[in-house]
Amino acid sequence: MRISVIVPFVDEAIALPATLRHLDGERAAYGDVEIIAVDGDSCDASRGVLAQYSTVQVIGARRGRARQMNAGAALATGEVLLFLHADTWLPKGALAAIAGAARSANFVYGGFQHRFSGDDWRLRLISALHNYRCRKASTFYGDQAMFVRRSVFVAIGGFPDAPIEDIAISQQLKTLARPVFLPQPVTTSSRKFERMGIWTSFGRVLAILLCLRTGRKLPPAFFADIR
Repeated sequence: MRISVIVPFVDEAIALPATLRHLDGERAAYGDVEIIAVDGDSCDASRGVLAQYSTVQVIGARRGRARQMNAGAALATGEVLLFLHADTWLPKGALAAIAGAARSANFVYGGFQHRFSGDDWRLRLISALHNYRCRKASTFYGDQAMFVRRSVFVAIGGFPDAPIEDIAISQQLKTLARPVFLPQPVTTSSRKFERMGIWTSFGRVLAILLCLRTGRKLPPAFFADIR
């Protein structure tokens, strides 16, 4: 089963090396994988980092995570699409686990448990709450390495070009089938949470969820440093 891994990025030269090392190890172990990295007009050395990996196809797209991921998906040939953030690392055996889940006739979409890098207890708590909510709501955030059957992704029109596209597409997909929640944790760099402040970052996440639940417009300031 071919898996297409789509990595949207903008100015991620610091994060990409670790992500690519983990991804390349998984590619070597699994085999039938294509990797498409989608640049939203980076100004740093991100493309230079990616040039070190001949197995990665790099394309450009108009900036915006949904637009970038849709552009990568349009070129993908795999039966399953895996959307991987540029600062998130796959666990060992991740691609084999995805393929195993996708062999079920009822499979539509899935994701992984989440954890942050670092040992701060606040980050561990946030990840635990994050995983609990996602399991209850059948919803995945982008940093949980969401994967989707490509035929279904095409049928629903891909990611909505809207804020918090990961939650938006989860709301569509969960009307079709229950998701697969893989027990292995993906690891997201904690640098952005730490740079803004852990509680401030968590508060922003809660505020975004509250706006979505109440139908309020999301202030542009909420998206600083996450696109």
